[in-house]
Amino acid sequence: MNKVAKIAYFSMEIGLHPDIPTYAGGLGILAGDMITSAADLQVPLVAVTLLHRKGYFYQRLDHTGWQREEPVHWVVADFLTDTGQQTSVTIEGRTVHLKAWRYDVSGDGGFTVPVYFLDSDLKENSDWDRTLTHFLYGGDSRYRLCQEVVLGMGGVRMLRELGHNRIERFHMNEGHASLLTLELMREHKEKAGRDFFAPEDSEAVREQCVFTTHTPVPAGHDKFPLELVDRVLGDREACGIHDPICHEKRLNMTFLALTLSGYINGVAKKHGEVSQNMFQGYKVDAITNGVHVGRWVSPPFAKLFDRHIPGWRQDNFSLRYAFGIPGEEIWAAHHQAKNLLIEHINRETNAGFDRNVFTLGFARRAASYKRATLLFKDVQRLQKIARDVGKFQVVFAGKAHPEDEGGKKLIQQIVQMAASLRQDIPIAYLPNYDMELGQLLTAGVDLWLNTPEPPQEASGTSGMKAALNGVPSFSVLDGWWIEGCIEGVTGWAIGEDGRISKDDGDGEHDADSLYKKLEQVILPMFYVNQDRFVEIMQAAIALNGSFFNTQRMVQQYVLKAYFS
Repeated sequence: MNKVAKIAYFSMEIGLHPDIPTYAGGLGILAGDMITSAADLQVPLVAVTLLHRKGYFYQRLDHTGWQREEPVHWVVADFLTDTGQQTSVTIEGRTVHLKAWRYDVSGDGGFTVPVYFLDSDLKENSDWDRTLTHFLYGGDSRYRLCQEVVLGMGGVRMLRELGHNRIERFHMNEGHASLLTLELMREHKEKAGRDFFAPEDSEAVREQCVFTTHTPVPAGHDKFPLELVDRVLGDREACGIHDPICHEKRLNMTFLALTLSGYINGVAKKHGEVSQNMFQGYKVDAITNGVHVGRWVSPPFAKLFDRHIPGWRQDNFSLRYAFGIPGEEIWAAHHQAKNLLIEHINRETNAGFDRNVFTLGFARRAASYKRATLLFKDVQRLQKIARDVGKFQVVFAGKAHPEDEGGKKLIQQIVQMAASLRQDIPIAYLPNYDMELGQLLTAGVDLWLNTPEPPQEASGTSGMKAALNGVPSFSVLDGWWIEGCIEGVTGWAIGEDGRISKDDGDGEHDADSLYKKLEQVILPMFYVNQDRFVEIMQAAIALNGSFFNTQRMVQQYVLKAYFS
């Protein structure tokens, strides 16, 4: 029997199922993993998001490698249940009606966390208002701000209509949901019988709210012109908006959340420090991200763990006993996962991948700071390594935001590089990166490559998924990898002497480090000293898999943020 919900978790995107396209990438997958672990741990939590009837987008690459976007077609009623409950918000002076769909996330012990998807596609609304819950991260600033009204204000109102009246903490997963703070202030003001805001309103809301910031990249922090805010929300003072959250004649959604939250955190130790420097005057803690072990362990490794580590799903820390699994069994499970990936790559791309050849994987959102093309900084040197040291092949995946021309160009460059290097280094770019493809990739490659420009990688979680499947990381020291990297034990760092990269901006030093370790350490170990490589695979599971998971992460939120 479920407990009365005391935590409300708000996220613009949540990844729950491969066929429910309500996520764009890491933020949404993290949300889905966190909710699933909350269900496993029987945390009394309820989640709120938007329906995204058209999804983020379906990615196709044309013959030149240029990304084309298409709406995602999915039948909502096949996956979600109509609650029959409605509420409304006021946008630009209009009443916009909302309904809620429900998806139940069942934990390992049968405990359920409900996730509510808000839907504005109702006949009572205007044609434009009906589209507000269609596209994830779509449209212009007006569309985005209206969406955030639906999520934040509409989400609180819907929870009340659904009977969730004993919520003690409202957790904002990034600033998209921060308008919920204004709704809570309104509730407190009206409960006190006042028609004006008082300091005790913001103090009361601060005690209720938790805010997690996920990125130091400026584009990740929503800011809206005040004239647009006045148009969408009406009189700012009547809404409770005051000067500290307005900068340069813009409403800063991150500062709104910061100002009205009692607990604030970044998503890795380094990111907490970076965020503290960005947001001086606020106390920023850190809870390092994780992944849900049950969702990301591949079937071959799940069977292996079932044999050797009974109860690993319920106690993720027990994965430390992977040190006791015979190396040949780890290698056999890995090859099963690798065979599945190679078959998929060859079927989808005709790239001619060989299951016996060392395979690197890189799958991230295609953004410039993630530097997906760093591997190709010196193509001749790369070809020489493949010719003289050992063959290797590389698989890429990831979407660029529809408005990110630079990200699209990165994808195109990789596709064109694959054509030019086909005879020397097989390269594949798999389109439409989603949960299913993510599991295939993180379990099936031999090495997980990550090359962000520090300190812009807040955390990253793909390397954590790889570690669960015995795949070591080869990454720039940023985000979670600063905590997870033990050089030559759990994987390898890109950068001189294992120090945090201070590259000069052109990637020259990081590329040189990448080539040196690939040539002198990693490829020789894989081909000549395979037992040593398997030891690193074991350590990736035992040291990183056992810690960088959402079971540990949710427990930290419970202790630090929810019931402190």
